[in-house]
Amino acid sequence: MIGSILLLAAVTAERLGELWLARRNTERLLANGGREVAAGHYPLIVVLHGLWIIGLWLLAWDAPISPLWLVVFALLQVLRLWTLGTLGRRWTTRIIVVPGETLVAAGPYRLLRHPNYVVVIGEIAVLPLCFGMPLYALLFSAANALILTIRIRAENAALAGSLRADPA
Repeated sequence: MIGSILLLAAVTAERLGELWLARRNTERLLANGGREVAAGHYPLIVVLHGLWIIGLWLLAWDAPISPLWLVVFALLQVLRLWTLGTLGRRWTTRIIVVPGETLVAAGPYRLLRHPNYVVVIGEIAVLPLCFGMPLYALLFSAANALILTIRIRAENAALAGSLRADPA
């Protein structure tokens, strides 16, 4: 039980920290001439992630943790940190385009077009699996897939129209 509470507390703290960082980076990007693109779907992302973590607190706070799925979740966190570290001040939860910026092609972006979304897709599925909740993982993964389909199309369109590729 204490392990489940600690894991959920760590994920909750991580999410809150990311929201703080995203807000700070968003404000900086907008102040530097950036513009937000396709903001209409953003509330859906917030609601989905909020319901996901609240539901896990309600249903899994006392569940045993699968060591195998916990290792997978930990590996996703390594990819998350690599992604955030690579983007630095450019990372945000919104789609912000700054004219003249180059498209990041370093770190995990050398291997994947959207490594942050790989992490999010993994987390939405894997954290519930840590607690033995496959139906929960499936339900939220399906909802996440719908929202990310909209998100990734919008982001790809924004990036294609406004950024140039970084030769590095």
